[in-house]
Amino acid sequence: MNSSDGNKPDCFGRLDIVFPKGSDGLRHSPPGCMACEFKTECLRAAIEQPAGREVESEMVDRAYESRTISFVQRWSKKKALHQRSKQKKGK
Repeated sequence: MNSSDGNKPDCFGRLDIVFPKGSDGLRHSPPGCMACEFKTECLRAAIEQPAGREVESEMVDRAYESRTISFVQRWSKKKALHQRSKQKKGK
């Protein structure tokens, strides 16, 4: 199914479709998305949207839980994510 631009599919950049949470609590791209010619551009577009900040936040939390980053690093990264989302809203 194609969008109005006649090029990209309707699901292009839609985080809940192209990078949904699996039953294990982690995000996985469906096999159909992995076979799509737009997969990289699509995932980047999905992450750039406000909902994409949630994905970045989840990654920071997982890194903290696995002890690959410290509490201070987690705090710093979360603060940076929050500031970026505020800047994007202001534009």
